[in-house]
Amino acid sequence: QVQLVESGGGLVQAGGSLRLSCAASGRTFSMGWFRQAPGKEREFVAGVLMSTGYTSYTDSVKGRFTISRDNSKNTVYLQMNSLKPEDTAVYYCAADDHTWIKVNTPRYWGQGTQVTVSS
Repeated sequence: QVQLVESGGGLVQAGGSLRLSCAASGRTFSMGWFRQAPGKEREFVAGVLMSTGYTSYTDSVKGRFTISRDNSKNTVYLQMNSLKPEDTAVYYCAADDHTWIKVNTPRYWGQGTQVTVSS
């Protein structure tokens, strides 16, 4: 069983930046971030394959968000720049030890962290 501990998030003005971190208690195959805004379904935001560093992003964040990893710490980071009010959501770290989280429902989830972007 892998535990995920998130940090970061908060309130920022539009155009600002935030950085999320997620530390896993063990090694994983893929990690990343999902988000859920009020009244909307949870959506994939960004993911990384821990062994190769391959990354993938949802279209709405490409060019603004960057996901990175530190395998020595089993940690991933999400650098969010040029934030927009529509990025406001609860962001969840997710991981799986066998599959690509963008394709299959992740096995492990963090507790979620609120990101609020004011206009």
